[in-house]
Amino acid sequence: MEPRSFPVFWWGTVFFVYFVHLDRADGTFNFFKMRNLCKFCELKASNCEGTSTCLSKCGITSICDQLDEVCVSIWRKNDDNITIETLCHHPSKQLYNQTLDDYNTSKCLMKEKKVPDSLKFYICSCTGEECNDELIFPLWAPHEDNQVLLVILVSLLPLLILAVLVIATFYWYRVYRRRKLNQEWESRKPKRGKGAVDCSDACAIMISDRDSDSSSTHANNINHNTELLPIELDLQVGKGRFAEVYKAKLKQSPSDQFETVAVKIFPDEEYASWKNEKDIFSDINLKHENVLHFLTAEERKVEKQYWLITAYHPRGNLQEYLTRHIISWEDLWLLGESLAWGVAHLHSDHTPCGRPKVPIVHRDLKSSNVLVKGDLTCCLCDFGLGLRLDNSLSVDDLANSGQVGTARYMAPEVLESRINLENIESFKQTDVYSMALVLWEITSRCNAIGEVKDYEPPFGSKVREHPCVESMKDNVLRDRGRPEIPNSWISHQGVQTVCATINECWDHDPEARLTAHCVAERFHDMDHMDKLSGRSCSEEKIPEDCSVSDGK
Repeated sequence: MEPRSFPVFWWGTVFFVYFVHLDRADGTFNFFKMRNLCKFCELKASNCEGTSTCLSKCGITSICDQLDEVCVSIWRKNDDNITIETLCHHPSKQLYNQTLDDYNTSKCLMKEKKVPDSLKFYICSCTGEECNDELIFPLWAPHEDNQVLLVILVSLLPLLILAVLVIATFYWYRVYRRRKLNQEWESRKPKRGKGAVDCSDACAIMISDRDSDSSSTHANNINHNTELLPIELDLQVGKGRFAEVYKAKLKQSPSDQFETVAVKIFPDEEYASWKNEKDIFSDINLKHENVLHFLTAEERKVEKQYWLITAYHPRGNLQEYLTRHIISWEDLWLLGESLAWGVAHLHSDHTPCGRPKVPIVHRDLKSSNVLVKGDLTCCLCDFGLGLRLDNSLSVDDLANSGQVGTARYMAPEVLESRINLENIESFKQTDVYSMALVLWEITSRCNAIGEVKDYEPPFGSKVREHPCVESMKDNVLRDRGRPEIPNSWISHQGVQTVCATINECWDHDPEARLTAHCVAERFHDMDHMDKLSGRSCSEEKIPEDCSVSDGK
């Protein structure tokens, strides 16, 4: 052999080994085709749970015996025992009574096969170098938790549909109920429009105060702007324990016109009182024609002051108005009914339009904390001592609320600190007592009672101008005293009904008192004096339906 012939021979050998193969099945030669290189392990324990992808973790790689054999992987699960088997197999022959399919792919895609016993059996086949090392499972395939989840979802589908139907029905009912309430309130509406509000979509959100000198659009908002509102203080119109009240001008941009507002200014040390009143006013559901129209609140850090900006009512508070004026029966009716509707709205757990609302107690109800509007109706103000009767309040929270209010107007149970903390209605009953005293003040200045004396606050000269709690205990608890109702007052049929209502509201037993809503209904029925009957709600034991029969 010539020296140069060896390389030619060597390359020929390599060519033969890699590209020429003898198919031992039929003894023929096949050119340019190689046998598959596959993972080849017998049953091998595994921790592959059959989700996503797994590796066989087989350490043996083998060239298949036959040219057309493909790579195969088998995953089995029997109870908690999981095994993986890898091998070469001819696709024309069955393996464990299973026919191989999709073996021309380069990925080993596992497919579940039905086998005897309770085995879970997945098999895949593929063509490519060690392609059966990576086992690719379907997304939901063998995992029991996923199967359970799928069953749960399918089972819950009818319940979800039912829930949607229930929610839709409830929504329809609320819309229908709101319209119904609107119709009822409109049908009960007195001549001057007290005790009812327009429940249209616009007014359901905000009720404008048409009888004030203010029409700001900042209602029930806290002013978080870096620039404070352009307000110019005018003159002081009131002063209380915690704050001073000023008449002021609010500039209307972009014009140079002003609107008149009231500004209640708290000093830095009365921050807690400002915050409490601000939080109560900021509840959009507090909006009512017989509650002072709130515009906005501001923190004046430079002046170290806290402001509440509200509507301005030039007639002033009820005490000042009664001091200067003798009123008619119609005025008494307007003032008394609007006062009762305001307190009833505070105490209610829903708005006149049916929206849920947190009940509020005033806790310092008196004639100086009631403003007189332009149409001679009342609106409540000064909520510095107010309390939101939220369901989250515990008995301890209520107990820590303290003995608050003005001693002259305190209910007997407040004077002796014996409010029933287990029942939030007890706090409302204290407001009703105070309201009775205010109603007495209004009645004492009505020309329908006969001779009208100069204005005097409840208990008049029996106590000092600013009596203390101990002094009021002597009058209210020890002597069971109440402001006098002379016989001459009851000569007028309407005033007689008002006096009977007052007597029921300042009863020594809180449980025997009327509700504010009942009082408002009583006043509403007084619009038809010729149809009054002697029925009282205390006799009927229906505290929330105290209307008088109209004979229809």
